[in-house]
Amino acid sequence: MTIELKAIEFDNAHEAIQWTDASGRGQAITVGGRHLVVEPSEADRLARAGVEFAYLHDHELPDGSHRIVTVPVNG
Repeated sequence: MTIELKAIEFDNAHEAIQWTDASGRGQAITVGGRHLVVEPSEADRLARAGVEFAYLHDHELPDGSHRIVTVPVNG
């Protein structure tokens, strides 16, 4: 199945998350090994279509360090 989507592609997860933080828009996701930023409605559409992807989040640990975590959808 091929699904077209409107997205901005980044070289890595950190850059995608950083872009959403700086712009205040979009959701950072990973799909098919690609790091993308999509509008929330586009992420909802992917989820409804059964596409496997994951939301990307920057999680601050108690010691102040950061880790990128994923939240799988349809996986």
